[in-house]
Amino acid sequence: MDAVQKANSGHPGTPVSLAPLAYTLWQKFLNFDPANPIWPNRDRFVLSAGHASMLIYSMIHLAGVKTVGENYSIINEPAVSLDAIKNFRQLDSKTPGHPEYHWTSGVETTTGPLGQGLATSVGMAMAERWLAAYYNRPGFELFKYNVYSICGDGCMMEGISNEAASLAGHLKLSNLCWIYDNNRITIEGHTSLAFSEDVATRFIGLGWNVTRVANANDLDMIERGIKCFHHTSDRPTLVIIDSLIAWGVPGKEDHHSAHGEPLGDAAIRGAKINYGMDPDKTFEVQDGVYQHFQDLLGKRGADASAAWKKLFEEYKKVHPELAKQLELMEKRELPEGWDKDIPTYPADAKGKAGRIASAEVLNAIAPNVPWLIGGSADLAPSTKTRLTFKKDGKEVAGDFEATNYLGRNFHFGIREHAMGAILNGMNLSKVRTYGSGFLIFSDYGRGSIRIGSIMEIPVLYIFTHDSIGVGEDGPTHQPIEHLASLRAMPGLTTIRPCDSNEVVEAWRFIMPIKHEPIVLVLTRQDLPTLDRTKYSSANGLTRGAYILADASKGNKPDVILIATGSEVSMCIEAHEKLVAEGIKSRVVSIPSWEIYNHYCSKNPGYSEEVFPTSVRARVAVEMASTFGWEKFVGLDGVTIGMRSFGASAPLKDLQKKFGFSTDAVITAAKDQIKKINSGDVVGLGSGRASTAFIKLLGEKVKAGFKVQGVPTSEDSASLARSLNIPLVTLEEAIGNISCAIDGADEVDPDLNLIKGYGRALVREKIIAASAKKFIILVGDDKIVSKLGSRGKLPVEVVPFGAALVKHKLHSLGIHGEIWMKNGTQGITDNGNLILDCIIPPTLDPAKLEHSIRTIPGVVDTGFFIQMADVVLVGDNNFNLIKESFRK
Repeated sequence: MDAVQKANSGHPGTPVSLAPLAYTLWQKFLNFDPANPIWPNRDRFVLSAGHASMLIYSMIHLAGVKTVGENYSIINEPAVSLDAIKNFRQLDSKTPGHPEYHWTSGVETTTGPLGQGLATSVGMAMAERWLAAYYNRPGFELFKYNVYSICGDGCMMEGISNEAASLAGHLKLSNLCWIYDNNRITIEGHTSLAFSEDVATRFIGLGWNVTRVANANDLDMIERGIKCFHHTSDRPTLVIIDSLIAWGVPGKEDHHSAHGEPLGDAAIRGAKINYGMDPDKTFEVQDGVYQHFQDLLGKRGADASAAWKKLFEEYKKVHPELAKQLELMEKRELPEGWDKDIPTYPADAKGKAGRIASAEVLNAIAPNVPWLIGGSADLAPSTKTRLTFKKDGKEVAGDFEATNYLGRNFHFGIREHAMGAILNGMNLSKVRTYGSGFLIFSDYGRGSIRIGSIMEIPVLYIFTHDSIGVGEDGPTHQPIEHLASLRAMPGLTTIRPCDSNEVVEAWRFIMPIKHEPIVLVLTRQDLPTLDRTKYSSANGLTRGAYILADASKGNKPDVILIATGSEVSMCIEAHEKLVAEGIKSRVVSIPSWEIYNHYCSKNPGYSEEVFPTSVRARVAVEMASTFGWEKFVGLDGVTIGMRSFGASAPLKDLQKKFGFSTDAVITAAKDQIKKINSGDVVGLGSGRASTAFIKLLGEKVKAGFKVQGVPTSEDSASLARSLNIPLVTLEEAIGNISCAIDGADEVDPDLNLIKGYGRALVREKIIAASAKKFIILVGDDKIVSKLGSRGKLPVEVVPFGAALVKHKLHSLGIHGEIWMKNGTQGITDNGNLILDCIIPPTLDPAKLEHSIRTIPGVVDTGFFIQMADVVLVGDNNFNLIKESFRK
């Protein structure tokens, strides 16, 4: 209560009402040594209702749990001090809003998203069963621990809990106990708003033992409920505890306001009085409490931990090989020679599917790493993740099931979300886990993948059927946005190999990883195995991106082709044809953006080596969303990718429909080269400042600078031609004009302009609107406080309507005279007349422009309202005095 109140944030109600449960469980049942909170045979306590984090922080503090340091060393410091509790939910405190594994010692898993902790606890229970089956020997019961998880109504509503409970019941995990806080409260109010099922009946149907404690404050009833779990040997147990949230807190008991907000000083004082505590004291730990925990939990745990350590010393003598495996496993290390049987693949035009190559590598590694275990969400025949390696001619891995906990092939059923959390729980028990499915269904497991990423644990996700290559299954089964989504997740590494040898290198990279989940993305369809005597070694994968093929021979390439996975071979084919035409192309395989980013952070020059900034002609190819590829192709490059969902058809038809072909890559490469070699496209204005700029540009072109111009007038076009500046039409340049540079006759403080003294105002405005940036060059004499202060406003009109326009302008208080040139009416490049108008200085040029443009016969005005991006002010010699930017 005090911690939440001080933080002015948190969830106080559940920790208050479940304090008797936590006390009973920790003091009388939990097999846990506070002085060694990571000894392998400890019971696991999971707070699935992670919002009630002050419950577990209080228990860790009172129990005196020690801190676990680097390399799993025990530090003689409290994992959660009283000061840490006082700093609940504060930056860098050991008491964050929800429990975080690896940050707070004594926290077995990160929880918060409801239901995640429950599913993770199933993984922990499954790991115990496997460890016991594999490593226990007669007289050496190294593994026999229980897993407890506290959950609430929200956990029960989440689908992941039902997925996990179903599997736990099927597997008869009698070492698993869920304790359900049935307080019937959610954030919005009573659970009757949205939840009326009979939870007990549901769990009986799922194959669980169910017992009920009718009073959450009755320690004897709680003890009997947990003993019921201990007496059950053929199924998991659900203990339902009927509680009142914020029990004993005046005005808050059994009310939803106690769930997620501070209780208030008055309510806390009242509660302390009800509990027999001093209401004037905060963060009080009464005399004898610490010793009480040491006498029960502390002594029981220390004795059990010491006995286990002694047993393991004997085990090492009798079963040295198994003991060595356990020591390596606990440190997340690998046995010597773990990769000695990994195959290599010769060049093969037909090749094989990524999933097939991965299966071969997996089954080459698994015999040498016995604790490498995993399975799929009912898709092993498709994802090829079943362990099929043989000994004496027989498959020996077996299936993990209720009658055989020794099996290494796990069947998670069609439960992707639970599978991910179960993998997390197993991995937290130090076994090395993998799970597989179709990439499209990674969305179903995303919440669990994210928790694994937060915890930094090396779970491996093998996702196959990675693109529209799925073909006939259609858009529901063709992943589009999934690669971008996974790449966006912090702490997660995604790898998409291009051929069998990159698959090999991916596994070599993955297995030694200790603190990071990995997604291995594989194809269903065959991939050509590249000739690595001709192209670079696949071990370039360890750098994330590498030059696979290069015709530039150490010089600057004409174009860079970039791809991942199945599209790399497409780029190789395009590369060979481009080289045959004399185009120096480079192919970069980029199997992992994350590995590349990490490698570049350690080797700052590598990015320039692979992707020279001077090479702007770039084409990226990936049969997935184009999102994010700008990082590699830049503003000038192009990405051939998916900008919609897919379709149901054979792969070749889909590739044709969506533009994935060697010819498409070649065309894009040539277009890029042409575009970049043509240089930037610049709008060329009219007037004195623009004339000076065009002359300067002519000098740059003469020196080799590549640029093209779009003139706004015949005068600027004539000048540009005389200086050999290449010109293009607006139709040719539309969408590619990087900037337009022009002068102005007046500029106000908001960067509104009057232009048109060069009599090309319509063309100037069109070019300005077409450019990505509109830059104005003026002398300081053109800066005014109000437009109209310095000169006249040009208004372009059709000749037939000139008289009407002049008359209408007069009614607005504007006097206009037709522009005369050499004694006759001047004609613009568009064949129109100009009225030079004297206007009253205005602070609202937009309103005045609107009034003028509504007059029939008006083509446009010299007002340029909020069009200039940058105004550069110079002196008579064009030395920069000031620059202003549009807000």
